[in-house]
Amino acid sequence: MTDAKKVLIVDDELDICYLLSGMLKQRNFLTGFVNTLSDAAIALQNDPPTILFLDNHLPDGFGLDFIPYIKKNYPDVKVIMITAHDGAVERRQAYEGGVDLFVAKPLNRKMINDAIDKLYSSDTAQAMAVRSSK
Repeated sequence: MTDAKKVLIVDDELDICYLLSGMLKQRNFLTGFVNTLSDAAIALQNDPPTILFLDNHLPDGFGLDFIPYIKKNYPDVKVIMITAHDGAVERRQAYEGGVDLFVAKPLNRKMINDAIDKLYSSDTAQAMAVRSSK
């Protein structure tokens, strides 16, 4: 991995922000968090992360509605949706919007580590496929 190991957490629950931040720092990620979609848009513009953890129910809107904005304007940012509302409709909408992974709350260390590992293993596989096709 490069030095671009930045993670932005977008969640209105501070305990989730602190929990995720602590777990990710143990894996040497630089973390930051915001509590609204409007603050997320500003944070993305100022310093796009490698990975964005996105809650769905936020004070100023739904994370599901924000995913297409992220993917259009910051296509290299990997988005992990984290929400307690993990029904089939929400999952389908998230994946159709371009989310990279969907993780249901409540969160635990294994779930987060597995999600990070999955993102990076798929990046590695894609990079190897590109190299082998040249």
